[in-house]
Amino acid sequence: MEIKDFLAPSDAIVGMRAVDKLALLNELSGRAADRLAFDGGYIAKAVLGREELGSTGMGGGVAIPHARIAGLQKLFGLLACTKRAVAFDASDSQPVDLVFLLLLPANPEPDHLHALASVARALRDPEIVGKLRRARNGPQAYQCLVRDPVRP
Repeated sequence: MEIKDFLAPSDAIVGMRAVDKLALLNELSGRAADRLAFDGGYIAKAVLGREELGSTGMGGGVAIPHARIAGLQKLFGLLACTKRAVAFDASDSQPVDLVFLLLLPANPEPDHLHALASVARALRDPEIVGKLRRARNGPQAYQCLVRDPVRP
């Protein structure tokens, strides 16, 4: 499964502002809810509930918050490149400026589980991460993830 299968060009955001982790996750959940015609509180509760199990900040300024959403029919991704990094309780204790929100159906298909791995692989690639940080707008950020080859 490729990132373009669950991330639309319109769902890549550059220059997003957030004061902290909670505000960032609530903003992303609200945007996802608007795009999916879901209740924003429901998505935020699922995302924040998953985050309570352990931070999804994977280090290097990157986080991949994710949650299973009952009633969701297909994977949904939202990429945010923040204007300023925010504390995220990441594994390396560094603040986060690249966030990929991934929402999965409650009963995912086997290939859905590969989606999280493909996002993590891409966001561990220093070239892709560098290009994302230099992206001036959403379409440029989107192209960084869908055009650049990701090394296995």
